Amino acid sequence: MDQPERYFSKWTPYTHRVFPDDLAEQVGALCYRKALRGIEILLITTRQTKRWAIPKGWPCADLKLYEAAEREAWEEAGVRGKIRKKVFGHFTYTKYLKDNEHVTSIVSVYLLEVRRERLQFPERHQRELIWRHPREAAILVKEPELKSLILKLGRKWKA
Repeated sequence: MDQPERYFSKWTPYTHRVFPDDLAEQVGALCYRKALRGIEILLITTRQTKRWAIPKGWPCADLKLYEAAEREAWEEAGVRGKIRKKVFGHFTYTKYLKDNEHVTSIVSVYLLEVRRERLQFPERHQRELIWRHPREAAILVKEPELKSLILKLGRKWKA
C-alpha cells in the first residue's frame, strides 16, 4: 500500500456529532534527540499565538503523510533525521484561520529522531525553538493529548 490509510477518514461521516465545526487533518513531527539524561523533545512556537507546539502542517497530495511531517520539521524547525513511517499517535486542537474562522484539527504525529540541525531554514525568523526533557516539554504545551504523546515517548525511551 503506497499511501498509509488516513486514520480518521473512516470516521468522517460521524464527525459532526463529535466536532460541531469543520474538521481538518494535519500531520506533525514529534522531534527528539538523544541526550545524557535520556532524550530531549524539540518544541517550537506557533507563528500567530506563540504557544509551544511541535512542527505540524497540512498533508500534501504528492507526499506520504510521514514525508509531509518530515518536511514540516525541516521548514519550521530546521531539523532533519530519521522519521518513522508508522503514526505514533494523534492530538486535536483548534486551528485559527483568517477572519476569525477556526477548525478543529486532528494531527497525525510521527516520530523523528533528529540527527542534524541547521541554523538556516525557511521559517527561522518566525519561530523560537527549545529542547526540553519530556516532562518539561509536556508542561509547556497546552493540548492535553499532545502532553500525553510527549510523556508516552519519554516513558517508551526509559523502557
